[in-house]
Amino acid sequence: MNVVAIVTVAHHASDGELALTPVHGEPLLTHTVRGLLDVPEIDLVLVAAPQRCASLFSEAVRGLDCRVVPGSLRQAFAVVEPDLPRDSVVLLHDALRAFIPAETVRDVITAVGDAPVVVPVLPMADTVKLTDSSLIVGTEDRTRLRTAQTPIGYTLPAFLSAADPWDVAGAALVAGHPDAMRVTTDFELSLAEAIAAAPKNEETL
Repeated sequence: MNVVAIVTVAHHASDGELALTPVHGEPLLTHTVRGLLDVPEIDLVLVAAPQRCASLFSEAVRGLDCRVVPGSLRQAFAVVEPDLPRDSVVLLHDALRAFIPAETVRDVITAVGDAPVVVPVLPMADTVKLTDSSLIVGTEDRTRLRTAQTPIGYTLPAFLSAADPWDVAGAALVAGHPDAMRVTTDFELSLAEAIAAAPKNEETL
């Protein structure tokens, strides 16, 4: 079984620039790719780089054993698809989730053996309110709510057949981790700095 991890910034136009934000002296993207490379089960890390950021992405991962392909997620995947065995696992990972623990990534890979699509999630801690334009009209039962993280794990056939790989309705669940937050705000950046500075064997959050 081969495992290929695709790092991408598909959610928002600004994500490419956010992935280059310095964290503990290195771009966020560098931490993301290095973290995946530290998982022995992963055979290849592929970075789908927005065209406008391709040279900067390449510079951010210089010296790391990964491939950078300018273009979309599908364009990047097309470069490696012909060489993948049918039993391959595809991991789709958000470039802004730089600090997911290797153990969580392994849990996703392992679970793909029993389900075609797997997502790491965390319980919802906040109370979620339903509103109309100006009023609260109800309270959502948070016991059924989860925040989804990445990497999303796919069997190769499931990934190839997905119209939208980010649409994970029907996916199986594994436990996520607080360190796998998307780093998009100043507060999250301060947490990321603390995680990056912490000893690797120390629980951070």
